[in-house]
Amino acid sequence: MSEQYSFKKSLSLFDSTAIVVGSMIGSGIFIVSADVSRLLGSPGWLMIAWLLAGFLTICAALSYGELAAMFPKAGGQYVYLKEAYNPLIGFLYGWTLFLVIQTGTIAAVAMAFAKFFGVLVPWVSEDVVWAHIGFFKFGPVQIVAIASIWVLTWINTLGIRQGKGVQNAFTTGKVLLLILFIIIGLGFATNSGAIHLNENIFWQPEQEGPGGRDIPISGFALIAALGMAMVGTLFSSDTWNNITFTAGEVINPKKNIPLSLAIGTMLVTVLYLLANVVYLTVLPMRGEPNDMTIAGRGMQYVLNDRLGTAAISGVFGNLAAIIMAGFIVISTFGCNNGLILSGARVYYSMANDGLFFKKAGQLNQKGVPASGLIIQAIWTSILCLSGTYGNLLDYVVFAVLIFYILTISGIFVLRKKKPGMERPYKAFGYPIVQVIYIILAALILIILLVFKPIYTWPGLIIVILGIPVFFLWDGNSKKNKKRN
Repeated sequence: MSEQYSFKKSLSLFDSTAIVVGSMIGSGIFIVSADVSRLLGSPGWLMIAWLLAGFLTICAALSYGELAAMFPKAGGQYVYLKEAYNPLIGFLYGWTLFLVIQTGTIAAVAMAFAKFFGVLVPWVSEDVVWAHIGFFKFGPVQIVAIASIWVLTWINTLGIRQGKGVQNAFTTGKVLLLILFIIIGLGFATNSGAIHLNENIFWQPEQEGPGGRDIPISGFALIAALGMAMVGTLFSSDTWNNITFTAGEVINPKKNIPLSLAIGTMLVTVLYLLANVVYLTVLPMRGEPNDMTIAGRGMQYVLNDRLGTAAISGVFGNLAAIIMAGFIVISTFGCNNGLILSGARVYYSMANDGLFFKKAGQLNQKGVPASGLIIQAIWTSILCLSGTYGNLLDYVVFAVLIFYILTISGIFVLRKKKPGMERPYKAFGYPIVQVIYIILAALILIILLVFKPIYTWPGLIIVILGIPVFFLWDGNSKKNKKRN
């Protein structure tokens, strides 16, 4: 398709890294460890869950660098899968991305933004519901969430410079605030009693058993618990691949995308590990759900899983909730800007292959896929109103990991399929790092399939539903080409 306007090469290494880091850091790091604590009950194994998530993320990012350097154009992972396998596999990824992965994540992050905004502005309350029809719920929280999506969508229709400006500002702000959180936690909020309690159970994992009694776990039960716990840690570390979607706008993409992936994922992994060290030096891991004190509830049963608030409450008292709410509002707003900016580039690439709405494959006079941004915002708004975004994200955990495995396996496929193709950057540690990733990710898939089937089959069904859609869309596209 010939375009009147073209993408503008505007994203430097700093801009690209800001998209990686900003898209990764949302609200998960301040919440997820509570659930991990309940699943594992051990400080040492909590850190293992985050270390493994960081390791897998960095391995994948270093592997994607080779693909990004080979195919430096809009669409990223969609393009890699299409080139390594066939258009159907690429489409199934793009279909799932639009239907649930990208839009569901944007909806979830927008709702988190609105809920924490409600701490600052009390009229934005989850308890207020103006209309509730079937799955659809409408109230002030939904209004604020949807408004934030459309504000960011509008900003990104103005051009890549405006989009990256917002991204750079909010990413820089939240990284500095997260560093400040770590400094305050380690320097002023440490609790010798909590440290002592956590040291005594450091390598003693346990789970809630029959009758509410905690029982030690080991062997395969421990591996299974770790696999289930990593659903949260992996998703808190996810969306690092969004920079690959914007390759058409990156300056010197063959160099800057691999570098931004490496720098961004390593920085976030270090910050996440340090944040968890803060939790373990401030709060005992184990607690009682009915205790009235923050220390008594521990990390496991902290109120509403808001670990970040609990961690600094000893320093700031009642102001901790407001301070942390402000932090998360900034973090989630910046996170969604990166997701909204990047997602539309995949739909642009799909549309130009005849596999998405034609309008999404056109750029406006500012050189951005405005129609794709608007289509994305409409579907995301519906997900916000439906309240199903959280369930949808749970359902696609399995599918997302399959696509990551397929993409990294694609490196092996492409080295055999296109051995003479230029590779300005080669995957770090090939083939050992890639094999390790595939084995570990496959192990997590098996654990989810066995112990959390409710999270696996729905995700697979969503992907499979894309097969007839592909053939319908592809058939219509071929008919239109013949007519023209």
